[in-house]
Amino acid sequence: MSENRNLIEVKNLKKYFGKVKGIIKRKVEYVKAVDDVTFHIKKGETFGLVGESGCGKSTTGRTIIRLYEPTAGQIIYDGTDISTLSSRELLKYRKKMQMIFQDPYASLNTRMTVADIIGESLDIHKLASGKERQEKINNLLQSVGLSKDHASRYPHEFSGGQRQRIGIARALAVDPEFIICDEPISALDVSIQAQVVNMLEDFQEERGLTYLFIAHDLSMVKHISNRVGVMYLGSLVEVAEKNELYSKPTHPYTQALLSAIPVPDPDIAEESKRVILTGDVPSPINPPSGCKFRTRCQYVKPICSEEVPELKDIGGGHYVACHVVNN
Repeated sequence: MSENRNLIEVKNLKKYFGKVKGIIKRKVEYVKAVDDVTFHIKKGETFGLVGESGCGKSTTGRTIIRLYEPTAGQIIYDGTDISTLSSRELLKYRKKMQMIFQDPYASLNTRMTVADIIGESLDIHKLASGKERQEKINNLLQSVGLSKDHASRYPHEFSGGQRQRIGIARALAVDPEFIICDEPISALDVSIQAQVVNMLEDFQEERGLTYLFIAHDLSMVKHISNRVGVMYLGSLVEVAEKNELYSKPTHPYTQALLSAIPVPDPDIAEESKRVILTGDVPSPINPPSGCKFRTRCQYVKPICSEEVPELKDIGGGHYVACHVVNN
């Protein structure tokens, strides 16, 4: 159950990646992967982040946890701005914030045993050693549905679902408060996805965890999240409580995304209106002026090319960045 206080506050966050071009390599272009993003996550809640591939979801998560250094903006963790902290100052926050990565094959060191993978963070933060360390590792393995006998094995000896369980155990090893789940189920079989999501929900209830859940699967995001943010080309276009967002999508992009969710009943599916977007996603190096979505929007107006729309509350904590809606 979420509390009223904000554990995470992201304010005007930007992450640009420089790209050198030209014969003499002097001109620098910037990929605006995350461009002026603002949102908050309450303690104990799950904030879902959705959008097309390349919209900046994963980069946002990695920047919040300082795997990427922010270009601008603030990352406030429980009242402290951690965006400019040194590596030494950041160490205690590393213990409070962890990440579960998308690819369970690439995120585990193939040369390390499971015990060393999970125990590495215990060593860095000096939380346990010797027999106590091994007991903690065994307990973590059992908590994610694996056996203590798996501790001496290597990642290549496990299936994708088992590797993701090892990744979850590694994230939980330091007893964090906040976990970024970066598409943790997208690389798994459908039969395993529900097991992993149920496990994450159980851990949240047991440990009072706060999640940023990044995903493509809109149905799963609705299931696990309390609130949902929709990203397009590095910016948030809509944020709302999950039931509000899914029942009353307001931004044209959100409407298109939700209309693409498969409907099991063929009769209902036939009656439902599918919103088809035209054109491709513009380049993050040279995004459109004004509203970034205007080149694919059926409701575009002259103001859409002139001004960047603000993310405004249209009532009840439902935020939308759209000139058509807000004017």
